[in-house]
Amino acid sequence: MISIKTQEEIEIMRQGGKILAGAVAAARAIVKSGVSLKELDTCAREYIVAHGGVPAFFGYGQRKGQPGYPATLCASVNDEVVHGIGCRDILLHDGDIVGLDLGVKYQGFYTDMAVTVGVGNISSEDERLITVTREALERAIAKVGPGTKTSVLSKTIQQWCEGNGFGVIRDLSGHGIGRNLHEEPAIFCFYDRRHADVLLEEGMVICIEPMVVAGDWEVMTDDDCWTIRTQDGSRAAHFEHTIAVTKDGCAVLTAQEI
Repeated sequence: MISIKTQEEIEIMRQGGKILAGAVAAARAIVKSGVSLKELDTCAREYIVAHGGVPAFFGYGQRKGQPGYPATLCASVNDEVVHGIGCRDILLHDGDIVGLDLGVKYQGFYTDMAVTVGVGNISSEDERLITVTREALERAIAKVGPGTKTSVLSKTIQQWCEGNGFGVIRDLSGHGIGRNLHEEPAIFCFYDRRHADVLLEEGMVICIEPMVVAGDWEVMTDDDCWTIRTQDGSRAAHFEHTIAVTKDGCAVLTAQEI
């Protein structure tokens, strides 16, 4: 069932989104060669807590026999697509690219956001991968409004990325969000007529998140049960925003320049 949010609930999510955007910016600001993923994780966690939020990812997926996600930040390096564990003692190096995926819970509501950034001097191809992925998100957001089908968002992402020579991940998707971190509808990075094609309505809040690769779209999960990387070792980029569907279009609740 898809949840429709009230204006008051969307305003709470907007406030949470501001905290989240600030935390992402803080972590992004210290990305450089020699910095560890653990330092990025600590930076994000301290910012969120200091501003009245709760890290949304820490402990996520907890169930009997499973402790849940062990970090605040998902920090995914190079061929890691998503869910790289942020508290790892792994150092960044010049030429790496790193995806920073972060969530906040604020007054009972979640927001979710991701950016991918280069470390020092990166290759022109990695720069293009990051740019195309960010543009795919921007192009999809521009389509959001009452009456738009989720298939339009999927097609927009796929056509832009594949038209620029990149692949899109097929085993993961964007999602609705609100009182739960992951809600309906699913928003894929590619079109498949078998997917539920949902008509967007005012009051829906969704997360659009292009996950784009330089090579093949097939992925695998590491032994840590969280980190998802490309099977062929090609590099990946990931961008995400939390977006509310409004009467006249949409509002990006995690807005900041990315």
